[in-house]
Amino acid sequence: MHESPEIGELIRQACEARGWGPTKLARELGNAEGRGPHGLDRQSARRWMAGKRTPVYWLPYIVEVLDLNMEAVRVTQSAGPAGPDADTVASVIELGRSDVLRRNFLAATSAYALGALNLPDPESITRRTNRTGAVRVGTGEVAAIRQMTKTLGDAAAELGGGHARHLAVRYLVDDVGPWLEGTYTEKTGRALFAETSQLVHLAGWMAQDEGNEGMAQRYYAHAYRLAAEAGEPELAATALRGLAVQAIELGPRFHGVALRLSERCVEEARALDDPRAVSYYRTTLADAAALDGDRRLATQALAASRTAIEKTPDAPPGHSWASHFSIGRWAHHSGMILARLGDLDQATEHLHQALEIHGLDRRRSRAIVLADLGQVHLRKGDLDTALSTWTAFLDCADGIRSVKIAEAANDMHVRLDRYGHLPEVEELRQRTGALLPAQDT
Repeated sequence: MHESPEIGELIRQACEARGWGPTKLARELGNAEGRGPHGLDRQSARRWMAGKRTPVYWLPYIVEVLDLNMEAVRVTQSAGPAGPDADTVASVIELGRSDVLRRNFLAATSAYALGALNLPDPESITRRTNRTGAVRVGTGEVAAIRQMTKTLGDAAAELGGGHARHLAVRYLVDDVGPWLEGTYTEKTGRALFAETSQLVHLAGWMAQDEGNEGMAQRYYAHAYRLAAEAGEPELAATALRGLAVQAIELGPRFHGVALRLSERCVEEARALDDPRAVSYYRTTLADAAALDGDRRLATQALAASRTAIEKTPDAPPGHSWASHFSIGRWAHHSGMILARLGDLDQATEHLHQALEIHGLDRRRSRAIVLADLGQVHLRKGDLDTALSTWTAFLDCADGIRSVKIAEAANDMHVRLDRYGHLPEVEELRQRTGALLPAQDT
């Protein structure tokens, strides 16, 4: 059986074919990433070429600059843990610093998304326990991350990911970064990694909601690694779900990737007993299967998600992302899955249910449901109801900074073009213009 070359060997061979040394590689990577020709030191490039260190953050740029074979890179990544040189802490801090410096990022790739299924640094926590000379981290710092993540998450859920993302990233780099590099007991370290995973996941969600798909993908991948290293299967599954949803939204070329990530997400969460979390992941699998044309799997997964969400206890949700998956959110997602499967009547019923159930009261979420419901009414041939629903959408969406809102407004604008001779339609189309410019940054 032919053995795949290590990533260092792939880099070395590609550089030799171009006549490049470490200095040239570093210069080209700095330009590709946006920092300029002096944005990366040649020693890092030299270590990668020699196979002494494994690039994590820089890998997508290496693939782009050297035009590496994506399948070869994916196989290399999936061969197993990359060892202590692929340090998750160092990588996530570097990711945050780069995010502070730059706003335009490499487009997402399926190879990088599937590469997130690896666990590159299983010894990261224990390697940092009881080190001398580092800042001491305890339960207070862990609680601070949890509270800050909740505060920033609440604001993003109401006003969109375009608000205050820089605050989340700055907090990750300036406050959480030194704690991750600090010293702590193994128990505290696992809690620290778990809470940081949720903060990093939030940064990914905000980046995606702002339209920065490549950066979102990297945050989700790091959230997965942090959660897996902390031994938190629910948080790991949630990060994989983030990657799966992103692949779903990137279009048909990524639907196979979305299905695989969704399946892995369900596998990761198999031992969980929280019905909200189980429904959360099963719903995503149903969505990916419906888009991939697998009606049988979509129907089975949707039924399983409904069974799980109906078992939700009366107790309030925890602080994790999946524990906030409510019957209202399930109704929204399932309504759109049913619409994709062609059952428009059931889709309409579920979307109305989503609007009526207490809990779906965030303006951003409500606006997206209204946009989706208007589209379903139009597909059913009910123009009047579609127009009234979309009017409510525009009222609700005012001031929200989210690429989802911009896309919904643009979709509505395009669909109404054929009815432009009607005065009420033209008024709505003019109102959508106020939403679009702020999103096209």
